[in-house]
Amino acid sequence: MQTVLADAPSSLERLLRRDRLVIGFGLAVLTVLSWAYLVRMAGGMRSAAVEAEMHAAMGMPGMGAWGVADSVALFLMWAVMMVGMMLPSSAPVILLMLAVYRRRGDRHARLSAAAFVSGYLLAWTMFSLAASAAQVGLHQAALLSPEMASGSATLAGAILLIAGIYQWLPLKNRCLTHCQSPLGFLARHWQEGAKGGLMMGLRHGISCVGCCWALMTLLFVVGVMNLMWVAAIAAFVLVEKLLPQGARVGRVAGGLLMVWGTYVLIRSAAG
Repeated sequence: MQTVLADAPSSLERLLRRDRLVIGFGLAVLTVLSWAYLVRMAGGMRSAAVEAEMHAAMGMPGMGAWGVADSVALFLMWAVMMVGMMLPSSAPVILLMLAVYRRRGDRHARLSAAAFVSGYLLAWTMFSLAASAAQVGLHQAALLSPEMASGSATLAGAILLIAGIYQWLPLKNRCLTHCQSPLGFLARHWQEGAKGGLMMGLRHGISCVGCCWALMTLLFVVGVMNLMWVAAIAAFVLVEKLLPQGARVGRVAGGLLMVWGTYVLIRSAAG
């Protein structure tokens, strides 16, 4: 009887297991809904791109200025895209933080975890605002195709080269190390309560943006709504953050991006 009782999970362990299921399910639902929205949005944008090409073929203008509603829709698209791309790679630190709150006896552990997620997504929402503003500027400068990919080989080559170089910079390495060590992050920046969770999430999100912003700019080269590339970049971020050799994988990818960017620039200059 004593052996059975010793082997039985404690109430805290059962609570932690239930918390992991609840938060894990919530993150999965948010991710799936984000991707469903992106798939629907991509279909609408493909139709708009085809229509723009038809207008161009008939000599009709197809690069008109975007209005406020277009800019807002673009911002929402980027924000939802960041949720779908980045939440999976943030799951380990979110679950770890929730477990720490529980072990410290916080009765509002789930609320604090939700606040952490909110802070994390706030950082990426700020990035989305900058990215959508950049896209509006590129559109107004007629540097984007109807598919929202770069219409300038020089611009594409420069983006590829910058993204590749950034993968080798010390700042990138510091931000990646931060993202790869959730336990160290919590030890250095721990704060109690929901407000503390929000601030920790924002801090972690800012480091995550610092790690991945250059990779996101690649979407201006291949097409902002090219879902195959969106998925590929999201998978790469997951590998880079979660694998022990993630930093090495990132530097190899950076080298390849530099070669690609140099080739594009040389070809553009020769043409």
